[in-house]
Amino acid sequence: MELKIAKFGGTSIGNGEKIRKAAQSVVNEHMKGNKVVVVVSAINKTTDDLIKIIEDSVQSNITDKQMAEILSMGEMTSVRVFSSVIESLGVKSEYIDPFNEKWPLITDNNLLDAKINFKTSESKSKELMKMLDQGIIPVLCGFLGKDENGIITTLGRGGSDITAFLLGHCLSADEVIIVTDVKGVMSTDPNKIQEAKKLDKISVEEMIDLATYGAQVLHPHALKYKNPSINVKIISYENGDLSNPGTKIIGPNESEMLKTSMLYPEPISVLAIVGERLLKKTGLLSELTTILAKNNINIFGISSGQNSVTLFVNKKDALEAHQLLHDRVIKNDALSSLSLGREIAMLTLVSPEYIETPGIISDITNPLRKNDINIVEISSSQTAVVVFVDWEDGEKAYELIKKVL
Repeated sequence: MELKIAKFGGTSIGNGEKIRKAAQSVVNEHMKGNKVVVVVSAINKTTDDLIKIIEDSVQSNITDKQMAEILSMGEMTSVRVFSSVIESLGVKSEYIDPFNEKWPLITDNNLLDAKINFKTSESKSKELMKMLDQGIIPVLCGFLGKDENGIITTLGRGGSDITAFLLGHCLSADEVIIVTDVKGVMSTDPNKIQEAKKLDKISVEEMIDLATYGAQVLHPHALKYKNPSINVKIISYENGDLSNPGTKIIGPNESEMLKTSMLYPEPISVLAIVGERLLKKTGLLSELTTILAKNNINIFGISSGQNSVTLFVNKKDALEAHQLLHDRVIKNDALSSLSLGREIAMLTLVSPEYIETPGIISDITNPLRKNDINIVEISSSQTAVVVFVDWEDGEKAYELIKKVL
C-alpha cells in the first residue's frame, strides 16, 4: 500500500468529461489498495475570469481580504464537484476547504502571497491520515491557505503545486503526481517546436531552473518541499491513469540542498580580451570558447561588454589559455589585445527564492562593501548569484555573504 498525492491542474479538470476521467483515475488507484489525497486547482480559467471581473467592476477599490475570498471561489467549486464525482463512482470522499476544521495549511497573514507555517501545517495534516485509514479520499483546495485567525489566504500563482508538495512532505507520501495538460517535461515547448520529446526524468535542480525561466509545467517554489525519498512525476490527464510513467523528478541528493553556498577551493584567473564593438561580431564568443574547449580548459564564467570579453578559468589552466587566446587575437582583426589578470575567488549562492526576492543583489554586496572587499565581477541568474573577489578576500567574503541564504 502506498500513499499518493495527486494534484490536478485547471486544464486537466476543464470540463465535466475531464473531471470524471480524473476522478476515475483516483478511484482506480484507491481500488488497488493505495491511499490517495487529491489536490485540485480552479477549473480551467476560472481564476483568470474572476480577476478580469474584478478589474472591470471593482477595479482597485477592493481589500486584500475581499480579493482572497473572491479568488478562492474557483478552488472552492472544484473540490465540491470533484469529491461528488468520486462518490458517484462508489467511493467515500470528503472535500476540505479552509472553512473545514480539518483544513491543514496554515499561513501567515499576507493574504495574497501567504507563506506557510510549516510546523503548524505538518501537525494539522495528521487529520488527513485518519480519513485515509477510514477509506475516505480527501479532496483539498490547492492555492489556498488560512491564517491563524481563520481568514482565507492565497499562496500566489502556482500555489496548487506548493499545496501538493507540502502535503507530500507532511504526510511522508510515497509519491506526488502532478497531472497536467502535457505528457511530462518536454525537451522544449512542443507548441513552438514539433520535434520536442518527453523526458523520462529530470533533476530537481534542472526543474527549478526550467520552471524559473518560464516553463509552465511546475511552480519552482513547490520543489523546496520535496524530500529525496518522495517520488515525483508529471503526467498527462489524457491517459486517465495515475500509474502512467510521465517524467520523474529526481533528487535532491541527501547531501545537497536547494539552497546552497560555495567557495570554489582553487583560485580563478581572469582573461580580458578587448576590441572595437565586439558585441556586433557574430561568432566571436564561439571562436574564443571553442579553442579552450578543444584543449580541455573549463570556463567558469563569461562576461561581455561593448569593447571587451572577460573569461574566467582555473589558475592552473591560465597560462595555456593565455597563449591559445593570444593566437586568436593575433589572427582576428576584430581583436586588439589580451591581458591575464590577478587571482580571484569565486563564490556561488543558489536559491529558488532569489527570483522573487527584491534587493537580493544589494543584500549580498552590502556586507562586502562595509568590509572594504572589492567585487571584481558579479553575475546572476534567476536562481543563482556568482561573485568574484580578490583571492585573499575569498574566505572572509564567503563568511559574510553565505548568511544571505
